[in-house]
Amino acid sequence: MKVQPVAGYILVEPVAVQKKTAAGIYLPDSHDEKPQQAKVVAVGPDETTDSGAKRQAPCKVGDTIIYKKWGGNEVKLGLTDKDEILFIEFKDVLAIVK
Repeated sequence: MKVQPVAGYILVEPVAVQKKTAAGIYLPDSHDEKPQQAKVVAVGPDETTDSGAKRQAPCKVGDTIIYKKWGGNEVKLGLTDKDEILFIEFKDVLAIVK
């Protein structure tokens, strides 16, 4: 299925949270939080602000981004959780992972 975000939105796939700490401690499943990192799958066209200015996407397809903790709208495309994607607004992108 092809999905193209509308102006001002980015389509991303959440990146799995690491279950092992740097010290080698494995975290239980109850520790699971929503990931705040994601890989950009598609980018919508430039957004037109209320003042009429154009806002370009802060990232491009293939980038890994960090987004606001409660940002994004989840969409399930299939029957499994692996088919979960997020639509994030341009303004919810906090950083690009280099």
